[in-house]
Amino acid sequence: MGAVVVDDGPSGVKAPDGGWGWAVLFGCFIITGFSYAFPKAVSVFFKELIREFGIGYSDTAWISSILLAMLYGTGLGLALNFQPSLIMLNRYFDKRRPLANGLSAAGSPVFLCALSPLGQILQHEYGWRGGFLILGGMLLNCCVCGALMRPLEPPKKSEAAKEPAEKKAKKKLLDFSVFKDGGFVIYTLAASIMVLGLFVPPVFVVSYAKDLGYQDTKAAFLLTILGFIDIFARPICGMVAGLKWVRPRCVYLFSFAMIFNGFTDLMGSMSVDYGGLVVFCIFFGISYGMVGALQFEVLMAIVGTQKFSSAIGLVLLAEAMAVLIGPPSAGKLLDLTRRYMFVFIIAGIEVTTSALVLALGNFFCIKKKPAEPHTKEAAAEREELNKPEDKTPEDAKVDSIEVEQFLKDEPEKNGEVVTNPETCV
Repeated sequence: MGAVVVDDGPSGVKAPDGGWGWAVLFGCFIITGFSYAFPKAVSVFFKELIREFGIGYSDTAWISSILLAMLYGTGLGLALNFQPSLIMLNRYFDKRRPLANGLSAAGSPVFLCALSPLGQILQHEYGWRGGFLILGGMLLNCCVCGALMRPLEPPKKSEAAKEPAEKKAKKKLLDFSVFKDGGFVIYTLAASIMVLGLFVPPVFVVSYAKDLGYQDTKAAFLLTILGFIDIFARPICGMVAGLKWVRPRCVYLFSFAMIFNGFTDLMGSMSVDYGGLVVFCIFFGISYGMVGALQFEVLMAIVGTQKFSSAIGLVLLAEAMAVLIGPPSAGKLLDLTRRYMFVFIIAGIEVTTSALVLALGNFFCIKKKPAEPHTKEAAAEREELNKPEDKTPEDAKVDSIEVEQFLKDEPEKNGEVVTNPETCV
């Protein structure tokens, strides 16, 4: 788990690290933006939904949870765009993959900065029903980005090479052999714990500000601050993760990002005014951006390109089960206590726990090369294999006689006279 897996991609196709990959990166940027920002942006409608239907926070929190579960688990709606685009992006980039993942992940905060105030305006002008309708129409632009996803063409094979290729068994839809990798199992467990609390603060921070008595527009602006900081955190973290001495240790950088995020939640639980929430959103934006930029880069480093498509599907399926629990349980806790402090504390504990699971699990499950045998027999065998083939004087004498006899038997070759030591003056 601690080592980076390097390969040439599916079917032996080497990642171009550019070219049409930049168009794929642009499409992935748009899709990631809508996929992650939309479930968070709908939190601006929560107060209106509570007033109209007379329900509690735990009920309205199900809106974001179901949207995120659809994204991560069932393959419906946003998931049909998000997961394939992420797989395509990681097939187009190898050396620049950390940077590409960071830039594509920046789509989430960019769109969050835009969708949060836009949702507030749409709610004021058209109500929550009209706002949902317009936002849904905007989401259809993800379908256009799908046209940018072109598969990489493998090198043409000869007719002789095609015959054995046709006899190969069909690939499985999901490769469950990834569960044999201890690093993958640890990553899946840590990611599932992480999403229990990772999405809770963005969902509740707007309602938190409104309960403190601040205007709706001012409360929604907190998500804009969070998103603006996140915009710069993701690509910068992606560039740092791509450094030669950092990339093999990106798992530990990811663990640090999660610990940072967890402690930010714990500190945010002490906020009592708008200034405190602004400071919380700034630091949460930094830590959240780091997590977003590294999560799939670390997964790729663990399983490699060949198994990434199956690995990401299985990981997101596990996360879907957790994300259905996180925000609704936080909303239920808020209904019982009427205090946001406990919601943020629980979220911080969950994220910090996931970081410790990943870091400690990685430390004890690092892939190590098998130790070479140190027995006398093995050493003698290696010495014999590496020993140069020195010829004895008798062997050298026999070789010289054979050469001399050959020159005497064939004195001419291609019309030219071949001399030998005996005929030379």
